[in-house]
Amino acid sequence: MTTINRTRIARLRTIGLTGLVTTGAAAAALTLMPANAQAAEMTQAHTSTAVTASSSGSSHTASQKGGYGNNLDGWIKQSLQVMKSKGIPGSYDGLKRNIMRESGGNPSAQNNWDVNAQKGTPSKGLLQVIDPTFNAYHVAGTSGSVTDPVANITAAANYAAHRYGSIDNVNSAY
Repeated sequence: MTTINRTRIARLRTIGLTGLVTTGAAAAALTLMPANAQAAEMTQAHTSTAVTASSSGSSHTASQKGGYGNNLDGWIKQSLQVMKSKGIPGSYDGLKRNIMRESGGNPSAQNNWDVNAQKGTPSKGLLQVIDPTFNAYHVAGTSGSVTDPVANITAAANYAAHRYGSIDNVNSAY
């Protein structure tokens, strides 16, 4: 094995471990899943992490509008700009806290095992939004795709504003 491959593997392990540590709730949920579902989720999570980590760009449709980076920080800041223009309350800290709990910052995250998934509408994206909720709370000026990071964040914050007053008031699954 070459030094470059060892370095890449070490980086991927670090990213994977960091993701598990920062998403304690998600990791706890994974341990409560039936073995077959857990194996499928872990395979999906490792695939998503490897694709995200090995790519210098991103396959997501979020663009670098307004000079925001095509990364979690940039997506949150871009969403906050849209939210402000539409009068949707929320803060950077509230968004990031909920994103880390819901998806660990993985815009490709999809929950294939909870009650929503069992009914045919799995939760998707950074803030784990189901399609009907996304469609009902989609914010004009963002992508029509539930997995687009900025559209996902903004729709979820819009939903949380209507249901809880703000995404900042959400401290568990919503």
